[in-house]
Amino acid sequence: MNKSYLVKFSFLFFLVVFFCCASQTDRNGYVKLATINQDSISKILKEINASSKAQQLDTLFKNKAKLAGFNGCVLVAQKGQIIYENSFGFSNLKTKDSLKLNSAFQLASASKTFTATAILMLYDQGKLQLTDSVQKFFPNFPYKGITVKLLLSHRSGLFNYIYCCEQYCEKPNKYNKGVFDNAAMMEIICTHKCNVYAPPNKKFEYCNTNYAILASIVEKVSGQSFADYVEQHIFKPLGMNNSWVHNPKSAIIHKNKTVGHKASGYFEDDTYADDVVGDKGIYSSVEDMLKWDQSFYTEQLLKKETIEIAFTGYSNEHKGKRNYGYGWRLTDDGKNPKIIYHNGWWHGFNSLFFRRPADQTTIIVLGNKYNRSTYQIQGVLEILSNSSSGTIEMEE
Repeated sequence: MNKSYLVKFSFLFFLVVFFCCASQTDRNGYVKLATINQDSISKILKEINASSKAQQLDTLFKNKAKLAGFNGCVLVAQKGQIIYENSFGFSNLKTKDSLKLNSAFQLASASKTFTATAILMLYDQGKLQLTDSVQKFFPNFPYKGITVKLLLSHRSGLFNYIYCCEQYCEKPNKYNKGVFDNAAMMEIICTHKCNVYAPPNKKFEYCNTNYAILASIVEKVSGQSFADYVEQHIFKPLGMNNSWVHNPKSAIIHKNKTVGHKASGYFEDDTYADDVVGDKGIYSSVEDMLKWDQSFYTEQLLKKETIEIAFTGYSNEHKGKRNYGYGWRLTDDGKNPKIIYHNGWWHGFNSLFFRRPADQTTIIVLGNKYNRSTYQIQGVLEILSNSSSGTIEMEE
């Protein structure tokens, strides 16, 4: 192991002290936070063979960057401990600003995990019910029978707002001389009735409209902007200091914000629908996303019963190992440990957020230059298990 690698691993060792919790676990698998000493951390790292795995992961991701053109940051953890993290390439390919571990990427559809959690936090507080109809919050909403839980599980049957609303917008990204944001989207939906794809609860149909509406419901119930609610109730309590929700009305400049690029390396300019959030729009770093991951082993944000319903599948009309809960994709074949994850793709950004609670495995890959290899983590899983574990296909 060379000197630079030793420095890197020592830094990781320091970081796990911060992330480490987990000395006490209840019968349902929920961790009671407790700081453990460095000797205990060292023992865990040795048990999971962290040093050897880190070297193999370093080789794998360096090859991914060199041969597949991956440009982004990665973090891999097991049993709640960071095994490997690194950055590859540039925040801005034109200016050649190097990526850092605190670089923040647009999470795209992985943002839905935050939107769902915000809704479920309000549910835990008794401020809304999952059986509430959209009309409770927006009386002029023209589609009957659509509840909060149908939005969460993508069973509303609604159309994609990106196509429905575009014809009523001024370009670029404007509506009625203002910004095309969530409020504008809701106004268009309530004014111009687009054709639905299916009746409510007929079938699963992944649709961004569901989560954009959920973000609007968060605003209506909380009395705050979606950006402010997530900042105050999720990011701050978890110490996610390199995360934020895109806000077109904010003048804040985020120095660690990365730029999205096409596969060719050219910029992906801000275009139509960037200012609608809930379905996308959250920026975060790999280390912040590990904090997000670890929060679901506690009741810091949600009651454990609520976490369990979020991780339950609600699309069972077609038999298979894939399903969708409340803001989470699920893979469960009844043989292997359950996988809870969400990926994303939007305007040059790719995100992979993989969780396997059985052994607290976490894989976070964030890229800002469109690249399909972001979702290819078979090699990572083989290194973590020290064997071939069969083909794992992760949806965008």
